[in-house]
Amino acid sequence: MIWESPIFSNPHSSKSATFIACRVLACLTVLAASGLGHAASVSGRVELVLSHDPNVRKHQDYSGVVVWLEPLSGAPAPAKPRHAEMLQKDKTFSPHVLAITVGTTVDFPNFDPIFHNAFSNYDGQIFDIGLYPPGTTRSIPFKREGVVRVFCNIHPAMSAVIVVLKSPYFAVSNKTGAFEIADVRPGSYRVYVFHERATEQTLAALVRTIEVSEQPLQLQPISVSESGYLEPPHKNKYGKDYGPVTDSGIYPGRKL
Repeated sequence: MIWESPIFSNPHSSKSATFIACRVLACLTVLAASGLGHAASVSGRVELVLSHDPNVRKHQDYSGVVVWLEPLSGAPAPAKPRHAEMLQKDKTFSPHVLAITVGTTVDFPNFDPIFHNAFSNYDGQIFDIGLYPPGTTRSIPFKREGVVRVFCNIHPAMSAVIVVLKSPYFAVSNKTGAFEIADVRPGSYRVYVFHERATEQTLAALVRTIEVSEQPLQLQPISVSESGYLEPPHKNKYGKDYGPVTDSGIYPGRKL
């Protein structure tokens, strides 16, 4: 016995052909709406110029530049809530620059043999995770978009930046300045750049519009000037000057 599908029982029927075409079109529509179609990578390279930072001038370290895309029409696809980590070791936050999406929870594990107290009291999201001992961790959910500058209430030299984004399309440059944003849906996007030692005017001038297709896209090199940037001083979490650091130990810093 031969079983025949009701759809394909009469291949010469115009009604069957029309039905099949409608089913195919409906499937394509669902795929497009659910984001299961083709996506492409957007990559490029950044360069830091007119810098006074020794790691940039001597070692051409172009890491820590955040590049992200925002669609010109409609809201970006929401990212799934996730965890990220900014550890504290050798009196240093690592990574120094962390890019996340809104809703991400960041863990702050303390790998030093001393107490730490990460906090942020201006820009972005204000938080204070309190004093906590070695071998423990604290976590903070980041619920709104913005640039969060992070410090330690005990050690004034410790600092970091968390860039909280609505868009899931972002990357942070490595030491060579290279970056890659994966799985970008085809469409028109605006490219934004953030670098902690660039002025707002410099960053605004770097905004551009691109078209993403189903093929990988290589952006033109992005040159970020540090000219005109002045690092603002910061106080402790109480708005006062830091007192003397009383802990001791060996904390190797970056080689200059």
